[in-house]
Amino acid sequence: MSGVFKIIAIILVFGIVVFIHELGHFLAARMNKVKVLEFAIGMGPAIAQWGKKETKYSLRALPLGGYCMMEGEDEESDDPRAFSNKSCLARLSILFAGPFFNFILAFIFGVIICHFCLIDPPKIAKVVEGGAAEDAGLQAGDVIVEIDGKNIYNFRELSYHIISEKKGTSFKLTYRRDGEEHVVTVTPKYDEEDGRYYFGVYGDYRSSKNFWEELKYGFLECRLQIKATILSIKMLITGGASMNDLMGPVGIGNYMSEVIDEAQEEGGFGDVILNILNFCILISANLGVMNLLPIPALDGGRILFVLIEMVSGKKIPKEKEALVNAIGFVLLMILVVFVFFNDIRNVFF
Repeated sequence: MSGVFKIIAIILVFGIVVFIHELGHFLAARMNKVKVLEFAIGMGPAIAQWGKKETKYSLRALPLGGYCMMEGEDEESDDPRAFSNKSCLARLSILFAGPFFNFILAFIFGVIICHFCLIDPPKIAKVVEGGAAEDAGLQAGDVIVEIDGKNIYNFRELSYHIISEKKGTSFKLTYRRDGEEHVVTVTPKYDEEDGRYYFGVYGDYRSSKNFWEELKYGFLECRLQIKATILSIKMLITGGASMNDLMGPVGIGNYMSEVIDEAQEEGGFGDVILNILNFCILISANLGVMNLLPIPALDGGRILFVLIEMVSGKKIPKEKEALVNAIGFVLLMILVVFVFFNDIRNVFF
């Protein structure tokens, strides 16, 4: 696959995900009769602008990020259509709409993936001889129901729990066999060659039976990626992962390039498209979750201010909110620069 195609594919993936996020804010603002000043995709200087009414539409030079600029978003305004003059519920709906649209996009692409690819119900197809699962008495055909009381809906969730949470520690596993549920204790085994803990089973991957099953597993695919993002954040906080494990646009782009080449060799152009859609699901779910974190300058930080206002009954002065968001933005930019150089180091050195 040519380098130009891969670059275009990477830009499109980020562009689509950001566009859908900002579109959520834009449509919610319009529904709540908030004045939108600019709807922009990309950052930096504008390379194209249009719109003669109150909203200016822009395509900007750097294909990363975007924004939906509203009247009264970061300053006081006398305009009755200003964001700051709307009710708390109206502002919450506008702020939440961006991440929510990312989850919708992940769900839609998840349905498409489930239609053309295989689904992964938590059913065991094969048990590895001498593995942890065999020691616990599990058999092919068993359906995994819970791990330590947490419901399991996708086979891949097993690896998330074992690698990210349980590692070498034992856990209670509930499985269903012949209509009856059983509980066993499982201790993952460590593989010296791979340096990882294993459960010792293969999943029963299969084609979907009908459209309703595709809808179900499309939703579960979105849920799985959201859960994976939350687990990654948890690992960063608890020390299960380091800051050097963070991957930004350069790192993701490089990984996408490798996956596209591999998909082209193994399955052709169709597999390339499906892998690109899979990256859209991953990035969209990540963007949705990250933007809901209660961090200043992100949607979650702004949502927190509105919730404080709802509880206290008092509006936080705009200048104080703007100051906190400005500090948060500076810190985020420092993190972006760190991740960028970390990507450069990992990719080229």
